[in-house]
Amino acid sequence: MRSPISRTNPLRLAPLGAATLALLLAAGCSKPQPPEKERPVDPKATQLRDSIQQPIQKAQAVEADVLEAADKQRGAIEAQAN
Repeated sequence: MRSPISRTNPLRLAPLGAATLALLLAAGCSKPQPPEKERPVDPKATQLRDSIQQPIQKAQAVEADVLEAADKQRGAIEAQAN
């Protein structure tokens, strides 16, 4: 005895497949849901951000002093070379 699936004409399933594909595409293109109400920032996230930014800000504050010292050193080397 053959299974009922083997007797089914594959062309009969084409409209069903097309309808399924159209439904999937329509669901994928639906309008996104609006975000929920804004939640307050987690204090741990703020502390983490601050701990990451602190060394960067310190380096930026010292950069001008380092560049000035390098200019003085360069000038001293050139003065000795001449």
